[in-house]
Amino acid sequence: MRGGNRLKGSLPRIQPIISPNHSHRHGYPLSGLMGVIETNNLTYRYGPRRGVDAVSLNIREGSLYGFLGPNGAGKTTTIRVLLGFLHAREGTAKILGLDCWSQSAQIKRDVGYVPGDLRLWPWLDGRAAVKMVASVRDLNLDRKARELADLFELDLGVKVRRMSKGMRQKLGLILAMAHEPKLLILDEPSSGLDPLMQDRLLDELRSVARQGRTVFFSSHTLSEVERLCERLAIIRHGKIVFDGELAALRARAGHEITLRWKSGSPDTLSHALPAGVRIVSRDGPDILLHASANVVGLLPWLSTLPIDDLALGRPDLESLFREFYQDQPATTAQGSAT
Repeated sequence: MRGGNRLKGSLPRIQPIISPNHSHRHGYPLSGLMGVIETNNLTYRYGPRRGVDAVSLNIREGSLYGFLGPNGAGKTTTIRVLLGFLHAREGTAKILGLDCWSQSAQIKRDVGYVPGDLRLWPWLDGRAAVKMVASVRDLNLDRKARELADLFELDLGVKVRRMSKGMRQKLGLILAMAHEPKLLILDEPSSGLDPLMQDRLLDELRSVARQGRTVFFSSHTLSEVERLCERLAIIRHGKIVFDGELAALRARAGHEITLRWKSGSPDTLSHALPAGVRIVSRDGPDILLHASANVVGLLPWLSTLPIDDLALGRPDLESLFREFYQDQPATTAQGSAT
């Protein structure tokens, strides 16, 4: 491939997890406000096909940051540019203040990565895989690898070819996390893990953030990111359509109002709805409304309706999440950015 649309070198499939032979203890000046990941108008295309378009992110040290989008939205392309496997033609991308293309080898000393299409050496067992990565990194990883293996209940004596998908995912996580990197980039990391192991992974990632390290967590499942992340970006058709705090997404979700109609026909209700209120569904006397307006201001109107009961609540964020993927022009929605 020519120009910007090329892979950097000829790399084995395991290369995203390991790095050139350098110690990762190189003393980046972390300030607490440092932008660990910074992209500005990052654009990459696969020939005529869209990859990512004008992606701008600023992810601070110690963040638990979610990166959401459906399959094909541009999540993995963004990650490959960040790791220096793809060279973007337009825009800039930096990790820990270093250029993601020209200083990629230096960056990899302090990054742990689990790809979405994780592949490992089938002829090695877990202990040999840890030793190989330790040799490449010029570090002793035995202690931390054993701790993580105990956490994830993985027998490191099993050969990769005999491991289930979940076991291979655990080993990939161990190899990415054992050197305690300042930045973890995880692409669908809970794939293949059972619910108990998912909980343990999320707890471990929270501990990583408490230590001042940063987690960039890519997923297509909002509920998973909602359990972990304080801030998130949503990417659609290669563009960022939301970037902000999870609280801002919740506020955008509005409220649900469930009414139980007392008597008569509720058919006339649709003609008397206040601004910002719409009917979502009807099931006999039960009517579900969505209100983007202030619900306190709606109480006088609700008091005039012939209803037996009502309930107020927040809608499932998955519903709002799906709205970002409907076929409509992709426009950026900024949350409460800091």
